Amino acid sequence: MNKLPLIGTFLFLILFSPYVKSQSTKTDLKPISSEMKELLMKNMMKSWYPRVIDDKFGGYFSNFDYKWSMLDEQPKMIVTQSRHIWTCSKMATFTGDKKYLVYAEHGYKFLRDIMWDKINGGFYNLVTREGVPIAERTNVGINKNAYGNAFAIYGLSAYYKESGNADALELAKKTFYWLEEHSHDAIYGGYFQSINNDGTPVKDNLNSIPPKDQNSSIHIMEAFTELYQVWPDELVRERLNEMFLLIRDVIISKKGSLQLYMTKDLTPISYQDSSKEVHQKNFYLDHMSFGHDTETSFLLKETSEVLNLANDPKTLEISKKMVDNALINGWDKENGGVYDAGYVYKNENKPTILLDTKNWWAQAETLHALLIMSQLYPDDPMEYEKKFVKQWQFIKENLIDWKYGGWYSAAIDKEPDAKNALKSQIWKGNYHTTRAIINCITRIKNADMAN
Repeated sequence: MNKLPLIGTFLFLILFSPYVKSQSTKTDLKPISSEMKELLMKNMMKSWYPRVIDDKFGGYFSNFDYKWSMLDEQPKMIVTQSRHIWTCSKMATFTGDKKYLVYAEHGYKFLRDIMWDKINGGFYNLVTREGVPIAERTNVGINKNAYGNAFAIYGLSAYYKESGNADALELAKKTFYWLEEHSHDAIYGGYFQSINNDGTPVKDNLNSIPPKDQNSSIHIMEAFTELYQVWPDELVRERLNEMFLLIRDVIISKKGSLQLYMTKDLTPISYQDSSKEVHQKNFYLDHMSFGHDTETSFLLKETSEVLNLANDPKTLEISKKMVDNALINGWDKENGGVYDAGYVYKNENKPTILLDTKNWWAQAETLHALLIMSQLYPDDPMEYEKKFVKQWQFIKENLIDWKYGGWYSAAIDKEPDAKNALKSQIWKGNYHTTRAIINCITRIKNADMAN
């Protein structure tokens, strides 16, 4: 990999580095960093591990109630399983405590021995606790997808980086090549999300859902970013660059928000020219998902650094625009937090909030994005640092269960019943929250050391 020239390195440090802190910073963030570390170690990690370890059948348990009592039904999804592997690997790095590496190895073995389809290849999306594959309820032949296999690559790559287990890296490579053969679109680019059991991709709408989407795309990019750091293969770089440009230049709208679904030829699905009534019947296909926007802002930045494009002004501009769009159109100015969904209708200047709830993961991603922007733009009129402090306070008051541990599934200012909702299920793990907290602690620490 080519190194940045001296002037490029200088620009990188000025524009992107989390280690640079402006003298104009108004708030001492060290107390927040200390609070975050205490939350991570004494609340979050103690709630999850080793509680979720399934010593009998392997992998990680999925379903726990609000008091962390385990439920009878325990399906296991490739996404959740892989995210636990990633989280435990990163915790091993962050803390130096090798118990987390043991937890990660436990999950790796379940992926290797149980979740990989030994006949057709690829990882099953969902299995029973014992490891029997479960087909999607409405699509009997569809039990694999690009999104889940991407997260397998993500978790396996992180585990290899920390453990040095060469077999784990080989499994990550195997998964990459399987996606290359069965999901990658060599004609238009990108990846088909749904995949039949035999490996054939679904290239047209499936139950009115288009074949390509932003969510699988951003996480495929995320997975390849992790993989490329431990396996700098030319094809991986080529696909990583392809996904980076696809997301930055096609999937992100001019307003700075992700367009959710695309046709086979990458035409975004849009209802901008439809009536409000028609749009709202189909809003799940076309709306602003503010949490995904703030998350993608970070993911673009991360990938650009790995591709040695960190000082690219277009990427920087778009990353900022994504956070700004979420703040302008989806930020709760009174209480803090971003709403789950909104839309700006044609010929209207003000957003319409379609879902005023505040999902837990979106708040974590927004927290992280605000800190990044505050370091890149300390004097910006958007006042990122001020909003970062407010977002942290909002999270402490509305999302952290200080009695039983962990994060609520949604902010209780809008959904007070979230106090009694499941603390863990196949779509609620701890990767978003752990990543955000670790990265915020690290950024605050490095910025302080730079001064």
